[in-house]
Amino acid sequence: MDIELEFPGGKRVDARMGAYLVRTDQPVSGGGEDSAPAPYELFLASLATCAGIYALGFCQARGLSTEGLGLSQKHEFDAKTGRVTKVMMELRLPPGFPETHRAAIMRAVDNCKVKKTLADAPVFELVATGGAVAELAAQP
Repeated sequence: MDIELEFPGGKRVDARMGAYLVRTDQPVSGGGEDSAPAPYELFLASLATCAGIYALGFCQARGLSTEGLGLSQKHEFDAKTGRVTKVMMELRLPPGFPETHRAAIMRAVDNCKVKKTLADAPVFELVATGGAVAELAAQP
């Protein structure tokens, strides 16, 4: 999946992924309008929603009720960098959830693809195209 960015104005940066558009903005304190989550907030939300889909899938695959299923995610941050140093998740199991499945659903949630990607970080590569050098090279 490729992601293309759009810059609709101000501090907004939107990501187009196929048929979807994910909007981001910066808080007012960061010069934005706070019209959408900041990119870092979306990053943190991707952890929670990934864990949530694993919990949901676990229950659905076993015909277990999801009524009352929930997940809360809290964070500790480094005061100097503002980056997350600890992510704490609380999985709330539905009433009557079978005790025999408790350890298994915890393992399932722990296998979230976003978390696994962070644990085994990918290689990042950045290239710049265009600009003045490209314009000069294109001149006859």
